[in-house]
Amino acid sequence: MKITPLDIQQAGFKVKLRGYDRQEVDAFLDSVTEDYEALIRENNALREKVTETENQLAELRKKEVTLNNTLMKAQDLVEEMGRSAQKDAELVLKEAELKAEEMMHSARDEMAVIKREILDLQKQKVVFLEKIRSLIRIFQRVTELEDREDEKAGKKDRSDEERDDNVRLLKPKT
Repeated sequence: MKITPLDIQQAGFKVKLRGYDRQEVDAFLDSVTEDYEALIRENNALREKVTETENQLAELRKKEVTLNNTLMKAQDLVEEMGRSAQKDAELVLKEAELKAEEMMHSARDEMAVIKREILDLQKQKVVFLEKIRSLIRIFQRVTELEDREDEKAGKKDRSDEERDDNVRLLKPKT
């Protein structure tokens, strides 16, 4: 059975011949009532404080879970970003290697074309020089034949100097 301060205050006792002093008992009951009321108030205050503390604890636990989840997600994100950055770096490196290889291949092809062109030009130069030499020889032969014919016919239209200058101009330099 639960006793309230009002029960204590209204408690009545039978009077006996040699009983307790009524004023003393009433004073004691008043004192007990006040102490009991104070204990009840304190108990209620402590219960409220416990409830408040439990609510705060529950809220803090929720925040802790949220923070842990956020931290885990942040760590996952950092790891994913690291993997992504690594993949991007590898991709950029691969692209650079492919481009460099392509450029080297292109440069080799271009060099081969230039070498072929140089060889073609060298061949054309040799052919051209041979044609010029051939023409010079033909011209020399024609000139010699004309000189002989002129000597036989007794004609000397050209001076020797003029003929020598023409031959020198047409003669290949070696």
